[in-house]
Order: sequence, then structure tokens, then C-alpha cells
Amino acid sequence: MSDSPPFEAPKPAHARRRYHRLTEFVRKAGKRRGTSLIVAAFAALGAAGCSVLAAADPNALWQIVNFDCVPAAQTKGNAGICASVDLPKHFAILRDRVGVAQHLLIPTDRISGIESPALLAPNAPNYWADAWDARRYVEAALKKANHAELADNEIGLEINSAMRRSQEQLHIHIDCMRADAASTLAAHRSDPPHIWTPATIDGARYRVMRVPGPTFDFNPFDIVAAAQKSPETMAAQTILVTGAAPSTTDAGWLIVSSGLDMEGGTGSAESLLDHRCETAR
Repeated sequence: MSDSPPFEAPKPAHARRRYHRLTEFVRKAGKRRGTSLIVAAFAALGAAGCSVLAAADPNALWQIVNFDCVPAAQTKGNAGICASVDLPKHFAILRDRVGVAQHLLIPTDRISGIESPALLAPNAPNYWADAWDARRYVEAALKKANHAELADNEIGLEINSAMRRSQEQLHIHIDCMRADAASTLAAHRSDPPHIWTPATIDGARYRVMRVPGPTFDFNPFDIVAAAQKSPETMAAQTILVTGAAPSTTDAGWLIVSSGLDMEGGTGSAESLLDHRCETAR
């Protein structure tokens, strides 16, 4: 599910009709004997594509994770229609039908999005570190499609602001970086660490901070929140994380942030991702 899809999304009325047909299938399957019908129903929902579900239901991702993936992990030891479920760490990984290899990290707890105070709690999971580890699912999908391997600065993690998302469940996009965006950000690979530096990409203003490697022991939510004048402005922020160089062990990561509260800013950095993964072709 792309919050700001590079492809034309289905028209809302068309998507809504298709979604209701699929959810009616799920409802009827639940009344009939056997769990195989229910599994097939959820598979049909997944096959519809997140863009279809998102246009019809802003809770689609939560419903997929909460009603299929988590129960499957709890009762059967598998991930259902998700790629994986980590119950102790409270997240699932779902293959997105938008793009060549895009995956989403989705918490298994109900969290609306970037504005949630729960993300800044002292014991909050570091979903960004988990999403970085989950880039292996993107790499596996690219390998299966006979695409080239990606360097660390060719992979990006991204979350949209509350005003630029289509789903009311937090999710981090894991996908390829646009080649020209990665090239622009390469100018920051030697920036002094832990300092925000201004950048302009596609005419939008961003802040860029380099965080040294070799381990992903930082939480971008905390870092971006610390730069806000008030907690309320977190809802307007977008965050992208990518490697500062081909190897994060050597150069670390770049946190790229912008916000609708900034002059010339944006509430979505998803346009810096390339769901077609042209870099890997």
C-alpha cells in the first residue's frame, strides 16, 4: 500500500465495491465449516492489493495483521498472509502488492501513526531497527525477480505524516531508493554526525542527519521528536532512513526529515522511494 502511489490508484467507488465483495467473502467464510475457507478469504484480501484496500478502508492494514497474521502466528506458528510475524517484538512484515519488492513493517499493537506518544515511550520498540533488518525481504524479492543486489544507500525506510497517509495503522515502507534521490543524499555521507543539515530534493525542503554505524542503535522517532517545538507537530512530519554510503558499517545512516510545518516542506518522503526498483534492474 503506497500512501503516495507512483501509479494511478483505483477509483474510490470501484475500490470500495471490490473491497466489499471481498469482505463479504470473508464474512461468509467465517460462517462455514473449516478454517481453509477463512484462510482463502484473507488471501483474497491480500491479493486485492493494499492500494485497493486503502482506497476503501483506512483500517485495512490493521485488519490484515490483527485478524489474519497475528492469529496465524499464535495458533499455527506461521505468518498467515504476512511474510513474517514477530510476536515478542510486536510487529509483522507484509508484502505490498504495489511495486516490485516493497514490504511494510506494521506493529501488531494498535498504533495510529507517527503522532502516537507510544512511539516515544522509554520502552517503545525500535521499529526502525526492525525495519532495517527486514530489508532482507526486499532483497529476497529482488533476487527472485532476477534483479541485482542493492547497496545500503539504495534501500530506504519511510513513514508518512498523519496528513499524507491513507492508513490509520502505523506502517514503515521498506523499498528501493530512487537513484537520483540517493545521488543527491550522497553529498551528506561525510556530514558531521548528529547535526541537522538542510537539503532540497524535488523542490521540497528536508533536514538530513548522519548517524554513525556500525549498529542501528538509534530511534529516528526520538531524534525527529527532539527537534520539534511541541509534541503536536510530530503529526506533520515525515521520516526516511537510508544508508549514508554503500556500507552502513563504514558511514552509518542518514535520517531525512521534513514536515508540513516547514516552509517548503512536505509531509511525505515516499516519493524518494522507487517502487519499480529501477536501480536493481
